[in-house]
Amino acid sequence: MENEEISFGPFRLDPGRPELRRDGQLVRIHPRALGILCALADAKGEIVSKDELMARLWPGRIVEEGNLHVHVSALRKSLDEHGEGHSFVVTVPGRGYRLANLTGLRSAQLAEGSLPPQLPLPDKASIAVMPFANMSRDPEQEYFADGMVEEIITALSRIRWLFVIARNSSFTYKGQAVDVKQIGRELGVRYVLEGSVRKGGGRVRISVQLIEAESAAHLWADHFDGSLEDVLDLQDQVAISVAGVIEPALRVAEIRRAVDRPRHDPTAYDLYLRALRAIGSWEKQDYMEALDRLSHATEQDAAYGPALALSAWCHMVLYNNV
Repeated sequence: MENEEISFGPFRLDPGRPELRRDGQLVRIHPRALGILCALADAKGEIVSKDELMARLWPGRIVEEGNLHVHVSALRKSLDEHGEGHSFVVTVPGRGYRLANLTGLRSAQLAEGSLPPQLPLPDKASIAVMPFANMSRDPEQEYFADGMVEEIITALSRIRWLFVIARNSSFTYKGQAVDVKQIGRELGVRYVLEGSVRKGGGRVRISVQLIEAESAAHLWADHFDGSLEDVLDLQDQVAISVAGVIEPALRVAEIRRAVDRPRHDPTAYDLYLRALRAIGSWEKQDYMEALDRLSHATEQDAAYGPALALSAWCHMVLYNNV
């Protein structure tokens, strides 16, 4: 690992010693937590898998993954005693961790004005639900807004074909004015859901908007009004309503994306979406075309459930209408 100092936020890390300082003052930190930080800094903003970190911290030993979580938690506390360490050590669901907010790499640093590292998009629709803005002066509404986001994330997670970013990752942007394009790049998502909460008397208005991250185009927006007499019931109702509207809106957007952006090597997911679009006419030729695309999809992934299910549906329709 190179020994040049690395800066992020108020911190400076000297991997050569190793030593971490905040505003010039030495930070007391557990050696293994510091080892995690050095590994993440060495990756320069790229993702480091849990297996890589465990191999580095406990070489040649087999340990429980929980040990890594303990030291990651300790690292975050050392970076910010107020619990905002997630803004530096970011959990990337299913992939590992990365170091964010790098501002002063002295070697191999990002060129001025360049974009931050881009996470690869998963091979299906992906969305991040961002922390809702509290438009009221009442600080108690902050808890309501955060709870609203958690309920929406839970509701969206029930959509099996949709990849939903975990709360811990999306909440690293809480209180920050971040462009949706940047969020899309850093979290590896195609869509971003934003919202706000405004209280007036005993009622509350929740405004929500769905945005395509790459183009920053608004796909859908609406608001929901309700009484604060039963907060939990209101959160449940809004979450179910949002998920119910977003599912078809995302499906349409994904089909449009697959059709408008043809590739020489479409994925099984792309082929499935194109087949899904083709069967909307109820014409026999379109169903045959859909089956052809689904056949190519299952050639790429023989266990791809959506393609297998849609293929069975097409065969059933053709059989019943012969």
